[in-house]
Amino acid sequence: MGTSELIRLEDLQASRTLSGRKHVLSILVENRPGVLARVAGLFSRRGFNIDTLAVGPTDDANVSRITLTLDGAVHPIDQVTKQLHKLINVLKIRDMEPSETVAREMALFKVSAAVENRAEIVQFAEIFRAKIVDVSRRALIVEVTGSHDKIGAFESMLRPHGLLEMVRTGEVALTRGGD
Repeated sequence: MGTSELIRLEDLQASRTLSGRKHVLSILVENRPGVLARVAGLFSRRGFNIDTLAVGPTDDANVSRITLTLDGAVHPIDQVTKQLHKLINVLKIRDMEPSETVAREMALFKVSAAVENRAEIVQFAEIFRAKIVDVSRRALIVEVTGSHDKIGAFESMLRPHGLLEMVRTGEVALTRGGD
């Protein structure tokens, strides 16, 4: 469904520039079919690239939390959040300040683990407080949880050993304190 609002060329150009500021949006929505598609579609129609997207239930079975991270200029983000508020199933939106947010991501890494390098991989796992969740003769699967930077650092340590596969969940986040 299109929008009847006119979009200025300056606004489109601003949305294509990267601000360097990472936005972590927490969006509480009604737990109904199609809501995620409408929310993600609103971003894609405006040229935003969503870096990570995580969706899950909350303490209320009728409400889900969408946590998405992206980079963008402040004005276009404000514009999109105003349009998100207009969606019927959106209950609350918060653009969380990274410095006031606890954010975590989980990743699984399948790494080639021959006898000669297995001990080193196990040592990396201990240093990063990761867990080895599967062992075979030729490979290990390692689970690590932490910040985006921690996951990236762990990945860079494993790559030289033969990273076979990896999957990352995307960040989930809550604001610090009593809010």
